[in-house]
Amino acid sequence: MTRPWRLKEMTPADARDRLRQTGRLILPAGTLELRGAHLPLGCDTLILERLADDLSARTGVPRAPAIEFGVHAGGDESGPGAAALSRKTLHRVMNELIAAWEEGAGVREVIILTAHAADAHQEALSTIRAVGEVRVVDIFGFDFSGLLEHPDDRLHGGELDTSLMLFLHPELMEDAAAIARVHATADQGRRLHDFILARITETCFGSAMA
Repeated sequence: MTRPWRLKEMTPADARDRLRQTGRLILPAGTLELRGAHLPLGCDTLILERLADDLSARTGVPRAPAIEFGVHAGGDESGPGAAALSRKTLHRVMNELIAAWEEGAGVREVIILTAHAADAHQEALSTIRAVGEVRVVDIFGFDFSGLLEHPDDRLHGGELDTSLMLFLHPELMEDAAAIARVHATADQGRRLHDFILARITETCFGSAMA
């Protein structure tokens, strides 16, 4: 893989040429909320940003800066530092940004990566009034059969996201007892990351393009 094509690091000329060449843009849509006492508030966003980088490097498609805030589900636990947008606000933000990229850069397809399955969050992302195509990929919505030791554990704060964070950002993980309880390891996180990356590539691109 080559380096990721991050819009915020590109000159106007480079962004114009790359977007015209691919016609596509990768957009991570994260959250800032509780995912477990042992996980950082931005767990979803951190995972999505790495996947967006690796997907961009693999395919040559540019990636936009992450949207850091999502829409909380009604039963989501609140706590210090957590923050969210309303469905209407996130929907408006996504519409305005995608319209700007379509009109200003000729983007014809936006691939939104998310890790939050709340109905209102998904609705805000998937009902975009776009000229081109918008795909929403829930990275935790894939079939992980055979990859998790305890597939029936809770989605957030369990084996899946904890293992991914141990692989991607071990420096942010502190509670060894909580990690052990969900049977998470960095090796497992690497396998899960590679699986998710392969599935996104297959689903959205058919094969690697870069």
